[in-house]
Amino acid sequence: MDNTEAIEETITRAKMGNQIAFSRLLDTFWNDVYGFQLKRTENENDAEDITIQTFSKAFDKIDTYKETYVFKTWLITISKNIHIDLVRKRKRNILDTRGNGEAIKKMLDDAPSMEDRLIQEQNLADLLRDIKKLKPHYQEVINLRYFNELSYADIAEKLNEPINNIKVKLLRAKKLLAEIISSKA
Repeated sequence: MDNTEAIEETITRAKMGNQIAFSRLLDTFWNDVYGFQLKRTENENDAEDITIQTFSKAFDKIDTYKETYVFKTWLITISKNIHIDLVRKRKRNILDTRGNGEAIKKMLDDAPSMEDRLIQEQNLADLLRDIKKLKPHYQEVINLRYFNELSYADIAEKLNEPINNIKVKLLRAKKLLAEIISSKA
């Protein structure tokens, strides 16, 4: 999805709450935002956390996005602001990233995604082995969601994180897990 028209169409669908559009935007721009933050922070965990928060905030605020801006630039700007806030909070030794949003709540509906179907078709032993290949924080959200069957709100409460972050983490974790499963096929 390189061309501008396809991206604009995907953004339009995302503004209408289409889950597949959100997922496609995450897939398309994840490496750009993560790479930018990795250079800035020189820390993989911080870069990943900031990238998750960036998409969380972007999906929550997608209605405010104006087509006069390049979408990637808009995302990078959000991530810069999140990083600046993180640095300020660390200086004050306070880490409190609460937030709520309506748009992201529409992001994940009950219809199983392609990744969900692929994950569900796996033998349990193989699936558990594949989950162990994910980073620990992705393993945790996958386990809480699919094995403990917790709601997004319950996971957010248990991990003391905003629900938006949980949704983006789960989206990313499912994509990474699907890639692991597909690479074996």
